[in-house]
Amino acid sequence: MKTMRIGREGLNQLMPMHLWLSPSGVILSAGPTLQKAFAANGFEGNLFFDFFEVRRPGGVSTMADLLRRNTERLTIRPRQGAGTQCVRGQAVALPDTGGVLLNLSFGIGVIEAVASHQLTDADFAVTDLAMELLYLVEAKTAVTEELRQLNLRLQGARDVAEEQAQTDTLTGLRNRRALDSTLSVLIADKQPFGLMHIDLDYFKAVNDTLGHAAGDHVLREVARKLLVETRKGDTVARVGGDEFVVVFNDLTDEKQLSVIARRVVDRVSEPIRFEGDLCAISASIGITVSTHYDTPDAMRMLHDADEALYASKNAGRGQAQLFRGGDMALDQQRLIALRT
Repeated sequence: MKTMRIGREGLNQLMPMHLWLSPSGVILSAGPTLQKAFAANGFEGNLFFDFFEVRRPGGVSTMADLLRRNTERLTIRPRQGAGTQCVRGQAVALPDTGGVLLNLSFGIGVIEAVASHQLTDADFAVTDLAMELLYLVEAKTAVTEELRQLNLRLQGARDVAEEQAQTDTLTGLRNRRALDSTLSVLIADKQPFGLMHIDLDYFKAVNDTLGHAAGDHVLREVARKLLVETRKGDTVARVGGDEFVVVFNDLTDEKQLSVIARRVVDRVSEPIRFEGDLCAISASIGITVSTHYDTPDAMRMLHDADEALYASKNAGRGQAQLFRGGDMALDQQRLIALRT
């Protein structure tokens, strides 16, 4: 039988995780990838069993044991510097020298090994199946990242669409859909809240005399003023042409709501300038609070606030009134004017 010789450089290329052992178990040569992963100071010149233990098959602790396991599959764990990560391999006896050649691999642990030891494709033989696995993992990672980015873009688009669907395009306030959603959540969570229905007085005169552009300008200014006079967590919604609803989360104190309503009336009553003209309006307000009801109902509360609003208009406009009655019979309900 002819003998084939191979230099160390060729051996490192074909088997970058090899170990060449002398008959006494001294490591004569170690592949560069194996050394990079497990022995920064080098294996060569040291005893194999000082660095490694054979986990499977059991009972392999000498070179004689290793030779008896010639060509069998082995599971080997480094004794130091690599945690509990095992490698797999096969030992082949070398008849000419009496030594052993082991060819090792990370097996299914290659992904962990690449991350732990900063390995690259240059650390593996080009024919190693680990290369195919690494390519698959790289492709999967790229696809997963692309899908993640796509999902983020889709979620962002959904968020924008949802925000637009709940925003009044003219004023930037919440719209009726957003208001209904807010009331549903507060009632379902049994959170107390105050509700203020605001209708602009004399707004039709602005539209009729100065045009719809002036009316739109007035609505935007009123929206800005309402945001100034309310808290960040309150819901300010435009629900009709010149109608607004404010929901005050966790605020049901009638005196506090009265003060806020007075401020709103005063600020809205300030003349609004449009192209050299002054737009004079005021506001009529109706208020109700969830704690007046045994079981709050959004439609009922909106109706009651509307009733209080029209009582304000009938009383002379530019004022606020509080609806009180809750679940009492209609003939027992009372409208209580807020003193200013």
